[in-house]
Amino acid sequence: MKAVQIPEANKIEILDIPEPDLEQAGDVKVKIRSVGICGSDMHIYHGTNPLATYPRIVGHEVTGEIVEIGSEVNHVAVGDHVVIEPINYCGECYACKSGRPNVCKEVSVFGVHEDGGMREFVILPEKQVHQVASEIEWDEAVMAEPYTIGAQATWRGSVQEGQTVFIQGAGPIGITVLKMAKLRGATVIISDFTNERLEFAKDNGADFTLNPAEVDSIAKINEITNNEGANVVIDAVGVPQTFELAVEVASPAGNVVTLGFNETPSSIAMMHITKKELTITGSRLQTNQFSKVVELINAKKLTHNGLVTHRFQVDQVKEAFEFIEKNPDKVRKAVIEF
Repeated sequence: MKAVQIPEANKIEILDIPEPDLEQAGDVKVKIRSVGICGSDMHIYHGTNPLATYPRIVGHEVTGEIVEIGSEVNHVAVGDHVVIEPINYCGECYACKSGRPNVCKEVSVFGVHEDGGMREFVILPEKQVHQVASEIEWDEAVMAEPYTIGAQATWRGSVQEGQTVFIQGAGPIGITVLKMAKLRGATVIISDFTNERLEFAKDNGADFTLNPAEVDSIAKINEITNNEGANVVIDAVGVPQTFELAVEVASPAGNVVTLGFNETPSSIAMMHITKKELTITGSRLQTNQFSKVVELINAKKLTHNGLVTHRFQVDQVKEAFEFIEKNPDKVRKAVIEF
């Protein structure tokens, strides 16, 4: 079978490897249909993902069809369309026992720490697959994992109906945060340096947009919120400047959520945090968000609405990575089709 592997930074190859056999009674065999290319896949390709190991079959935004099940599988059947939950965890550490397996000390992410979904077939434990209605198109289903990132960020920020949420970054993850915040009933402000991205955000429900190159972000947010500030600020950019701005524009008693893995320190005045009694929260992967997201996809309350912009066959994977690299403003989400 075909598989896409990154053997080392800046190299990508299509392998011919043996098709796996089902051996465990609790496992399922999935024929892969579509795999989204994520920013983290690009970072693995460029050697800038600090968590990845090589060689690596990438791909963690994965959907497919079950073709075989073990004798102890009870919740899915042959022929079911599924999305893959890409995390494994120990179940014994403090984080796992606290209901936060996404930050397990031994967490293993499909396509990052272990081989992922850019191959024709995979074998996985039943707990890692979630059934999607058969009438849902693959382009819709493949967005499930990115939506869980948005769902996690809004959950970590305790986004409530009637709140004002400021999202920094209108790339694919920023848009998933936007969609989930709107489903929670929030008023959403979103920022980006690209006006085309801001227009797309408007089309997907943003109430206000701002380009920091064109307006003063602090003044604009104060104008929109009558000088209260944003009740929740979600930083989907993850650089020191955006984190610093998040703390400054958050309202008293507000929440700041960061999704970034940037190791560069930020310069944050404690006065902002203490005076406003802010809650500052990290958000990584997801905790029990898949079933909620799949329900929304199956009910067609959550649709990509133009997020998937480019499709490539598996034999075109090198061209796909090169196209994304050279055209970051044209690509929202590209998928590899099997």
